[in-house]
Amino acid sequence: MSKLPGKTETIENVESSTFDPSKAVEQVRAAAEQSVEQSKEVLSKLSSGAETTQKALESTLEMAKTTSNEVSLQAIAALRANADAYFTHLEALATVKSLSEFVELQTAFLRKQMEKSVEQAKDFQAVTMKAAEDVSKPIKDAFEKALKERKAA
Repeated sequence: MSKLPGKTETIENVESSTFDPSKAVEQVRAAAEQSVEQSKEVLSKLSSGAETTQKALESTLEMAKTTSNEVSLQAIAALRANADAYFTHLEALATVKSLSEFVELQTAFLRKQMEKSVEQAKDFQAVTMKAAEDVSKPIKDAFEKALKERKAA
């Protein structure tokens, strides 16, 4: 503060600084508005990501239910076929008239059952592999989409 010659220092004649409070208020307001907008954008992205994840999980759970039913039906069909084969074999054994006929029937049955077991194992493996792929697909797709969006951002 400089004194003017011959004047006494009063509030009216004191030099004011270059600080303009209205400009400071505007700068604070602009920064706050920008911060609010950025927060809204982040919240929107988080919300969108959460919805995408929820949809992927729902789809995964539904697919898991469907594929587990398919696997169960496949296992039941194999068990039923094996049980039918055993009962048919027991009926055939009940009519056996000689030891050689018994050995022949038993050998043929065991060979046929081994072949059937290998075939059933291959079928079961194919069904479970498909089930695993189907169950993991929604999550895999959501993850790939998130990676693409992240790279694009």
